[in-house]
Amino acid sequence: MMLKYKKHKKKCGEKMIDKITEFLTNKIRKEMPDVDDERAELINYGLQILLGEVPKFFIMLIIAYFLGVFKMTLITFLIIMPYRMFSGGFHLKTHIGCIISTCTFYCGVAFLSENIILNEIARYSLIIATLIFGIIMIKLYAPADTENVPILSKKVRKQKQIMSYICLVLGLIISAIIKNNTISNIIIFGYIVQTFMITKLAYKLTNNKYGYEVYSNI
Repeated sequence: MMLKYKKHKKKCGEKMIDKITEFLTNKIRKEMPDVDDERAELINYGLQILLGEVPKFFIMLIIAYFLGVFKMTLITFLIIMPYRMFSGGFHLKTHIGCIISTCTFYCGVAFLSENIILNEIARYSLIIATLIFGIIMIKLYAPADTENVPILSKKVRKQKQIMSYICLVLGLIISAIIKNNTISNIIIFGYIVQTFMITKLAYKLTNNKYGYEVYSNI
């Protein structure tokens, strides 16, 4: 059975990514017949995220290089990406908007993390607040999909929600015990921003809709 589901109207670049990921997913299913519809949806979603992020990733690194935060931006991306992949988040409507938001997110977190020093009380207080905020928001909204890339399978949604909890908790434990102030800050600040990006308020501000809410009524 080939992967097919109804999608929101997309632009040319997004359609191309869809065709590539659908082709790759169907190719995987031919080579691995035991891959069911739910696993295929998960694979397709991961491929869409990967291919969609690659161009922005290189543009972000070029900008980070000229801003003098190349190394820390790369580290920030690698630290936050697992949590973002599982928890989801809004996407802006235009390519330039996506590039600006991606660069602002990762470069901004890297810059702030290098230049802010938290004492132990402030750090542990932020970690606890981030944990509580994250647990509540993950319960309510994760995985936060979009109209362009909906996650409709209940099993897949549950798996991603569980992985979001795991990433959140493990990341914050590391931020509490690691001696490097900058890395600790990256986790704390990055997780706060990423968690906000899955909230209903963030979706309203960016004129996004949760894909599962849109397509569950069709």
